[in-house]
Amino acid sequence: MFLSAPIPSLAPELLLSLHGATAMHDEHIALDRVDLDLVAGRLTALVGPNGSGKSTLLGVLAGTHPLSHGTLNRRPGTSVAFVLQRSAVSAHLPLTVLDTVAMGRWRDRGSLGRLRRSDHEIIERSLCALDLTPLASRSLHELSGGQRQRTLVAQGLAQQADLLLLDEPAAGVDASALVLIDRAIGAELARGATVVQATHDPDAAARASTIITLADGRRL
Repeated sequence: MFLSAPIPSLAPELLLSLHGATAMHDEHIALDRVDLDLVAGRLTALVGPNGSGKSTLLGVLAGTHPLSHGTLNRRPGTSVAFVLQRSAVSAHLPLTVLDTVAMGRWRDRGSLGRLRRSDHEIIERSLCALDLTPLASRSLHELSGGQRQRTLVAQGLAQQADLLLLDEPAAGVDASALVLIDRAIGAELARGATVVQATHDPDAAARASTIITLADGRRL
């Protein structure tokens, strides 16, 4: 049975605990009894081959993919930002880069809420962090794949969440974009956020406090 309510015994340094997590995808087991503790303010890397369960695990942590068994316990009031791979987001949405990043403030203001000066400042910092300010008025369909990926990461930054989940944010980007994304992750950690990054990059994984290896839905 899936439980999402926080538990009193959650240790002060833990932001989230996952116990015995099993999740299905297309009637197949995508996660198989996975246990995971996330220490607040730390970077965790998820590694493993394609199809190992990394994206499913991120979806479970985000609350967008249901558990069939197991428990997920989060610190009360924890906000979550989930940055998908660009391949999971249509490039043909009628949105500009600025529109897309500004959507990161919707959790605090609502889609019809008026953005405050502080929101605009956060949006501008997020654009700047990923070198997107010159592209702010461009439509998503005009961007390269790497530029769209940077836009999605900037949207995640704009949310100012306690927990930032990144699904292979550096996949298909060039070296300069990789540097920007790495710096953005470092800034989020410095802000006090907890970051989980799925990655195939051994250098990115080596910078993490914890490395979680998955294979066939199981934690090794």
